[in-house]
Formats: sequence, C-alpha cells, structure tokens
Amino acid sequence: MTESLVFVLGGARSGKSRYAESRIADTGAERIYLATAEARDSEMTARIAEHRRRRGDAWRTIEEPLELASTLVSVGATDTAILVDCLTLWLANLMAEDRDLDAETERLLEALPGVAGAVVMVSNEVGLGIVPDNAEARRFRDAAGHLHQSIAAVADEVVLVVAGLAHTLKPREGEIASDVHKRT
Repeated sequence: MTESLVFVLGGARSGKSRYAESRIADTGAERIYLATAEARDSEMTARIAEHRRRRGDAWRTIEEPLELASTLVSVGATDTAILVDCLTLWLANLMAEDRDLDAETERLLEALPGVAGAVVMVSNEVGLGIVPDNAEARRFRDAAGHLHQSIAAVADEVVLVVAGLAHTLKPREGEIASDVHKRT
C-alpha cells in the first residue's frame, strides 16, 4: 500500500523537481528517481545531466519512458521513496508510441495503491497558457489536464510550485493548507 502520494505541479523551470527531490530526501528512505525522459537531442541530454549532477550519488536512477505503472509496483518497497519525473514527458512518450492514453492512465491509477513506500510525482502544468494552435498540441494539453485531475484526486497531497515557492493545493488529511509550504 502506498505510504503517501504527493503530486507536484508547476510550469517549466518553476523549481518543481528541486522541491520534489527535497521531499524525497526528507523521508530518510532509499531514494529512487524514476525518470521518464529520453535524451533525444543535445538539449535534453544536458538537462538530464544537470538533474543527475544535482541529485548526486544518493539516488538510484531508473529510466522508464513508457511502463510507468508496472515499474512503480516492481521497485516500490516499504523502505523506498520514489520520485517520478515527469508525468508530462511520460504522456508525450505514450503519444509518440500511439498508445491509448485513457487506458495507460487507468493502468497507472490502478497500480498506485499497490506501490509500497512513498511516491512523489512531478508534472508540468500546461493548461494555464494560450490555446495551442494545432490539434496534436491541443490533444496533449487536454490529456495532461485529464491526467492531472485523476492523479490529484487520488493524491494525499497536491502542491503547485511557482517561482520556486511551493503552494499547497490539497493538504494531507489533518493538515491545514498554507499559502507557502516551503521555499525550494
């Protein structure tokens, strides 16, 4: 059974990954970084290298661009804390492989209760900008919105990171929502 599920949303370069990493570090459990990114170009290669450098050797990294649900279940244990970074890259990977997005989302939602340990999921909030000018981008934005709503509904806590500041949207049961949870 999942110890806790924290869902962290934010825009590009908002500080969401750094915030999520700090939440995992605070658990004292074995740190697992479940990366969904693929280094398809030099920019992404550099971003991945920067994330690895920042995390250091205290993390075990597992790269899995598609099979998120089964990987979470297989690596989760009571003494682990898993950071999934990020759901929007996972969604883009699924779209590139022409996977059924609703079915994959459902698989993930069904798997989450079976994940032992703590889980922190990171995703890019893409619904706050202008309406995309092409059908594929609109499909992605809409799918991300549906995915985010589904994850937020089952999460124990939901945090929005803006300009490096974490705002609690859905506090843990028994806690009071604060305007600013923690500076990253």
